[in-house]
Amino acid sequence: MALTPFHSVHDDSADPFGERPIHGFSVQKHILGGRFRFDSNSQALLQLVEAAYGELPQQQLPMTTQEFTIELRLLPRQMSPRDLEPPRVQMQAGAGLICGVMDVSNYVVLAPAQRRALVVASEDMLSHPYHLRYELIEFAVFTLAARGLGLVPLHGACVGREGRGVLLLGGSGSGKSTLALHSLLHGLDFLAEDAVFVHPESLLATGIANYLHVQADALRFIDEGDVRRWISQAPVIRRRSGVDKFEADLRRGHGRLAATPLKLVGAVFVSSQSADDPRELLQAIPAGEVVARLLADQPYAAGQPGWRHFESQLVGQGIYELRRGTHPRASVDALLRLLN
Repeated sequence: MALTPFHSVHDDSADPFGERPIHGFSVQKHILGGRFRFDSNSQALLQLVEAAYGELPQQQLPMTTQEFTIELRLLPRQMSPRDLEPPRVQMQAGAGLICGVMDVSNYVVLAPAQRRALVVASEDMLSHPYHLRYELIEFAVFTLAARGLGLVPLHGACVGREGRGVLLLGGSGSGKSTLALHSLLHGLDFLAEDAVFVHPESLLATGIANYLHVQADALRFIDEGDVRRWISQAPVIRRRSGVDKFEADLRRGHGRLAATPLKLVGAVFVSSQSADDPRELLQAIPAGEVVARLLADQPYAAGQPGWRHFESQLVGQGIYELRRGTHPRASVDALLRLLN
């Protein structure tokens, strides 16, 4: 990670609100089709940026590349020790600003129209890198990219091959991450596991293929010793739901990351229910149910400007339900039938 130093003089009496940058560093990353500059007074915060976005394929979308700026500001340690889980982020918006607040020393403020954001964190939050990266830094990146590039932000995964992709949807615990893992292990291109961003006109999907989050029970379907070690030796994070998951770095693991955005050829709702017939895992969702099911699964995305066009395009490609077979490999084979 190459850090570019920048300097300015800071005087508390002349700059009581801290509007002028203090001694710090800067890095630039190409993310989700945009160019992001991160300025900070802390190398530790920029190391979290590197952990999230370093060594990823550059995804180029069919529009003019926009530039975004995120300032990462580290504050002194809080008086009270932070041994417990950080507070949940509370959302607020108004006057063209979006705010996510954990507490007085840990928050994010976004100005989407200016393509800028400020992320503030206290030193004790460095001991909670997952929450700091995922709930503050990545929140700023994802929101700015979606608004600034006109992308539809989806909670889901995406895998594919030869430039074609399938969107994996479904609620928590449905098995999206396990299916994405086995798709990766059986030769499909891996685009994203948790958040997918789609250009509504072209149906090109992009994402961040940095980490895969799977529970320990996913290991029972993996025979390869090196793959089991890659996952089981990864750090364990705890979701806000209380579920513990391995956070396996895809850039240090197995399989192939999608080098370019994937053109969506359909979507699959991953179901936790077992199929009645193990030879027929994939079923088309009736046309009369598709729109309501998409709205229920993606309430935030459905309120974004590009949703209607995206929805009609995706429905035209085909939307299916995928029930479980005797082994995740059978589900991967079902996806391959859509991609071929």
